[in-house]
Amino acid sequence: MEATDLFSSSIDFIILALPIVIPVFLVILLIDLWLSFSRDRFISSQENTLLKIVPPTDILKTPLAMELFINGLYQTFGEATLKDVYWKGSVRPWFSLEIASNSGKVNFYIWTRKSIVGFIESQIYAQYPGIEISNADDYATKFEFDSSKHKMWALEYNFTADNSIPIKTYVDYGLDKPSKDEEKVDPITPTIEFLGSTGDGDRIWLQILIRAHKKEDKKPGSWFSKTDLWVDKHKEEIKKISELNQEEDKEGNKRTLPPSEVQKERIQAIERAQGKLPFDVGVRSIYIAEKDNFNPVNIGGLIGAFKQYSSTNLNGFKPGNKTKIDHWWQDPFGKNIKIMEKQFLDHYRERAYFFKEFMGKKRPVMVMNAEEIATIFHFPGSVALTPNMERVSSRKSNAPSDLPM
Repeated sequence: MEATDLFSSSIDFIILALPIVIPVFLVILLIDLWLSFSRDRFISSQENTLLKIVPPTDILKTPLAMELFINGLYQTFGEATLKDVYWKGSVRPWFSLEIASNSGKVNFYIWTRKSIVGFIESQIYAQYPGIEISNADDYATKFEFDSSKHKMWALEYNFTADNSIPIKTYVDYGLDKPSKDEEKVDPITPTIEFLGSTGDGDRIWLQILIRAHKKEDKKPGSWFSKTDLWVDKHKEEIKKISELNQEEDKEGNKRTLPPSEVQKERIQAIERAQGKLPFDVGVRSIYIAEKDNFNPVNIGGLIGAFKQYSSTNLNGFKPGNKTKIDHWWQDPFGKNIKIMEKQFLDHYRERAYFFKEFMGKKRPVMVMNAEEIATIFHFPGSVALTPNMERVSSRKSNAPSDLPM
């Protein structure tokens, strides 16, 4: 067949296919638009609240207590049927775990739907009887950012390796067993100390957004069947390690050598991670100060805020999307950086991350289990010596008796 005949046949085929392709394309587009509209309507109808959490000084429990609390946040209701998802626009709840430093004063917060505040409070009190919980004004919304007076630096964090590889957790630090405070090495302490060391007028906010991870990935070779790549990649990673240890003798016989100590550590961490509840996670931070008092050292502090959870043998965190213009010609008049700053601040205030409709584009979602999340967000005991971290001055004997069930 000559080239002209092939070209002509291709054109004829495209013309014949158009009456089928165009309606299909329009239907997919309309479904996507409707889904965005219905989600926006549903999310806008939800009332949310910010809870301020003030821990006691004498926390005797390990981060396992926070892990048990986070297990309770594995909530999948709201997306049970196609009607819920596509007609109502309902989405499963997500939560924001936050550590904020305002002028060096450090506080813990949890952002949640108002409808499940009672459940959240009861779960926290169950693990930390001496804790204090109160409704708080939203520090992020309350603050008035003025680009003519303030300077901002913000970033989102990504993994250094695949989702299937866990970070170094409190178990790896030996915090899964009770011990005296002077014997503890709590990886969250450097972050708390950094936040508490900032100056007057400085605002440094850390935000960890989580929601229950579900089987949402398309199964290879199928339009409708779904799989969970997080689980599948765990198996693939262990298989890779096994294949690395295979050797072949002169006769062509293969045998698998025992894993090295480093490989054992990696396999054990992956297997332990797979056995715990997974969450979709987005992590971001913001540093704001008056222009004359802006300290670039705090940028390095934010970049390194999660370094202690990294390991050359496991996973770790690295900077992702950030408020930075690489070359002057990309923003000669300083307008783009202002747009980026506004978007970061708006997304922080809205606790938005998981839906591209509200983010402008899809963000890389990390998958972490409850143990990993409890490692980067938990209440330290007296091992964290910063005087600027707010704590309950006197121990409470019991949780309030009128908590909703």
